[in-house]
Amino acid sequence: MVYFIGAGPGAVDLITVRGCELLKKADVVIYAGSLVNPELLSYTKTGCKIYNSASMTLEEVVEVIVKFDAQDKIVVRLHTGDPSIYGAIREQMDLLDKNNIEYCVVPGVSSFCGAASVLNAEYTLPDISQTVVLSRMEGRTPVPPDEDIVKLASHKASMVLFLTSSMIEPLSKKLVEGGYKAETPAAIVYKATWPDQKIIRTTVENLHKSAMENNISKTALILVGDFLSCEYGRSKLYDSSFTHEFRKAKQE
Repeated sequence: MVYFIGAGPGAVDLITVRGCELLKKADVVIYAGSLVNPELLSYTKTGCKIYNSASMTLEEVVEVIVKFDAQDKIVVRLHTGDPSIYGAIREQMDLLDKNNIEYCVVPGVSSFCGAASVLNAEYTLPDISQTVVLSRMEGRTPVPPDEDIVKLASHKASMVLFLTSSMIEPLSKKLVEGGYKAETPAAIVYKATWPDQKIIRTTVENLHKSAMENNISKTALILVGDFLSCEYGRSKLYDSSFTHEFRKAKQE
């Protein structure tokens, strides 16, 4: 069996219990070396074969999986965060299907959740935003035309940008062009939950300046939206004047 496991946002103890237990049993681990905290490999047993996929192609990764699956070994493909978000797992699974190899996915804590935790932020504040946009700027890898940052910004929802920290200057311009005010709160979170994490609170207008001052050009998330600093309404779920299935409203 092959297991695609989400390693979490960085901190060693933020991998799921299921993911950790499978990592301990693995005979072979192929991990995303440029992003996954290497300390997670300390969970592996003696004799486990370790491969760093940072320098490998898709075909080379699958070749390793096919080789050891044929030997009835437990293979773990360790991805950063949650593998369903920018994990490039679909193309791997398609090739495993062609080779009749069984696999399953173990979800993980995404870095966008880790970033919110270190900021003590809630993306879905009543009266402010009930939508979270997870996206990225177009760079060497294109994005569909309808998902251009300008179009996404028109919703003025809570937004988290992955893989964009090297393009922050054009990002700011697109965010403002799309509808965010220049003074809209923003944050740059470098390596959320890692020991060397950095948190920079700023505004859409000053994103580039803040990134330059803190020497950040990679491995960071950009968060944008009024959820970072604003007045908001209380949740109806816990409002004493609101009736729902489990509680009647209290009379004033």
